[in-house]
Amino acid sequence: MAKIDAAKIWSLNYRLSMQVITSVAPQIAELGLETKELFVLAEVDEHPHPAELADVLCMPKPTVTFNVKRLEAAGFLRREIDAKDLRRHRLVVTPAGRKVMTEGLAMLSRAFGQRLARLSAAKQAELKAILEELN
Repeated sequence: MAKIDAAKIWSLNYRLSMQVITSVAPQIAELGLETKELFVLAEVDEHPHPAELADVLCMPKPTVTFNVKRLEAAGFLRREIDAKDLRRHRLVVTPAGRKVMTEGLAMLSRAFGQRLARLSAAKQAELKAILEELN
């Protein structure tokens, strides 16, 4: 059996992800978002502190801060004092932010779904199981 090239698999996965993101970037922009901002919004409920967002999204902290400021200015996020630690702020998605986040994620889902549709149901299930195991 031939040796599997892990870098090639990683590259294929990365290219697929970027193709999907790029295919919907113009529609996401029409919502008033950049794709990175969409990913920030999508994680705020589970990771409401900017440092946590930077870690989970593998983004530099200044990049997250920049995106958070833009999202606040657009009315998609707001900062609140964290009741558990009054020295910290936590981020909260506003109703307008939740609306654009839901729409943007649906766009990504449809674009990725079109790619997945090339696979049989059994292969889709297998891919899902493999990705869950790797994560």
